[in-house]
Amino acid sequence: MLDIEPKDLAVKEAHAYLLGGVAPRPIGLVSTVSPKGWVNLSPFSFFNAFGANPPTVAFSAARRGRDSSLKDTYNNIVATKECVIQAVTYDMVQQVSLASTEYETGIDEFVKSGFTPISSDLVKPPRVKESPFQMECRLTKMIPLGDGGGSGNLAVCEVVMFHISEDVLENGVIQPDRIDLVARMGADFYTRARGESIFRVAKPVDTKGVGYDRLPQFIRESDQLTANNLGQLGNVEAIPSEDDVKAFVDSLGNGEQLGHVIAFRTALTKAESDWNEARGQMFKAACEALECGDVAFAWRALLYTRMREV
Repeated sequence: MLDIEPKDLAVKEAHAYLLGGVAPRPIGLVSTVSPKGWVNLSPFSFFNAFGANPPTVAFSAARRGRDSSLKDTYNNIVATKECVIQAVTYDMVQQVSLASTEYETGIDEFVKSGFTPISSDLVKPPRVKESPFQMECRLTKMIPLGDGGGSGNLAVCEVVMFHISEDVLENGVIQPDRIDLVARMGADFYTRARGESIFRVAKPVDTKGVGYDRLPQFIRESDQLTANNLGQLGNVEAIPSEDDVKAFVDSLGNGEQLGHVIAFRTALTKAESDWNEARGQMFKAACEALECGDVAFAWRALLYTRMREV
């Protein structure tokens, strides 16, 4: 690996590494109004949410790298203490890129980018009609992170009003495929958060996983199980007992016949004639079960191979 101290890099190089390695980053499309009434619209990918009570988001209106000057968004939000932050979807991304152009102060990026301004309820800056998720915000604190070119200015904002399109909601949850968000990466790269890019990971909430250190050695040292697989196996509250495994094998002919179930049952029929091949197939069935999120099946399938060998 490269070992690099930031002090040995040009600001442009450090910036590029951050953009490429700290990714993907959500994009906040921020609208502000100057004290003179000039509307500004600009995207920021140094942006995220940081608390729910009160609902708090922050973005960095960094100084320009070429001359360390401050951007219109910074000047406007410091003066008025208000902004609206919009989510960026795939259908908007090219217009958002256009809005990022360094137009002169006083030029309305709504006009330049073709977005539709609509009135906000509690703050002066307009909302972007095309975005399905909009947050009216008030500035809580502006934190300067330096005074040189590329230095950040962290605008910490409290959300005072959410506007959410009902089209992206199901049972009160924003559905990734419906909202179709995009995120920023390094250079000219973006990513789209939908379809096969979306996956689920079981979150430990009220349980404590047994942990990687409690996994049997034959499982930890398997060349078929990935590090992600081991993480899944370590995230159960208790390792199945021998009785659990026996009951599992006895019940294989019952219920829904999923692919990994059929694969394991087929391996059982080969166990007497060629145990090594059967064992490999059982591990493969366990891996397939983990890909499907069936951790209970995977644990029992793997433990069966050890019980058979003992």
